[in-house]
Amino acid sequence: MLKNLASSLLLTERDAEFDENPPAVKGRVVTTMAKAKEVRPIIERCITIARNTLEDQRKADSLDSSAERNSEEWKAWRGSEQWNDWNQAIAPVLQARRRAIRILGDKEAVSVLFDTVAPRFEDRPGGYTRIMRLAQPRLGDAGTQVILEFVGVRDRVKESAPEPVEVEVDETELDETTDFAEPETEDSATEATVAEGDAAESSEGGSEAENGGAEDGESDGDAAEKSD
Repeated sequence: MLKNLASSLLLTERDAEFDENPPAVKGRVVTTMAKAKEVRPIIERCITIARNTLEDQRKADSLDSSAERNSEEWKAWRGSEQWNDWNQAIAPVLQARRRAIRILGDKEAVSVLFDTVAPRFEDRPGGYTRIMRLAQPRLGDAGTQVILEFVGVRDRVKESAPEPVEVEVDETELDETTDFAEPETEDSATEATVAEGDAAESSEGGSEAENGGAEDGESDGDAAEKSD
């Protein structure tokens, strides 16, 4: 089951222009979380195996003959020293392909692996796939669904926020249009305190005068009653 899932992910990268059942999205399959975690190491191990043979494959391609098979030119190349060099260069590639076939069990998936997927990750030492959880569970058993896909195609790009724009303000215009209240100084605060004290004393003097007038009126009234 895991071999089939790994092969299915690799086969989504095939050329399916004339295929009756083309993949919906290249390099992506939808499965459950448990299966994705189990199949991910298998895929990454196969990609690493194929990556390690890219240099040998380029060396073998440079030594290969472009003549048609079983032609006179090809037979001459087949008996030359160049064929021996090509045979030694292609041997690690052939061994790696046989190893990948034992892991995946699909020759077409192995061809896609070595020809399409591995060259894409030549400069990447690991981490070829990622798992993204889907919000909607699977119908039937409500299993957690995830997307298992290759990295490098739909990666998120971090964009830095734009720098704030500095606005230059003319100080003369600012003085004309804005009125600032003068700060209260120590002298003005002292003057306000003295004025409040004077007002309080004057109010106390007025009240005493009113009390004195009332007392004089009472004394005059008492004198008039005695005279009577």
